[in-house]
Amino acid sequence: MFEIVHPCDQRKGSIAAVEFEGKAYGAGVSFFLGNLAPGKGPGLHQHPYAETCIVLSGRAAMVVDGIELVAGAGDVVVIGPATPHRFTAIGDKRLDMVCVHASDRFIIEPLSN
Repeated sequence: MFEIVHPCDQRKGSIAAVEFEGKAYGAGVSFFLGNLAPGKGPGLHQHPYAETCIVLSGRAAMVVDGIELVAGAGDVVVIGPATPHRFTAIGDKRLDMVCVHASDRFIIEPLSN
């Protein structure tokens, strides 16, 4: 079994160029492909599963479990289950980042900043 999800069939999101939920395709993962302008990003939130973020280009100012960090091109940030986190694109270039969710659907629990 295999599936190809062509660009015309891919879902876009408010901050994501692509939002893919694996459940409909029998995949055990979901992901966001972000292409964010400087200053953009999600507010503080958490998930009941791990999330792995891969920075393709640009830079992200992140807060993960209260720790501030900057992730740049080539960095991989692994965020454990139930860990509060947020990120914002910084610098003068767009942030291209893939965020892989260890779940067949997104479960996003917003938290107050």
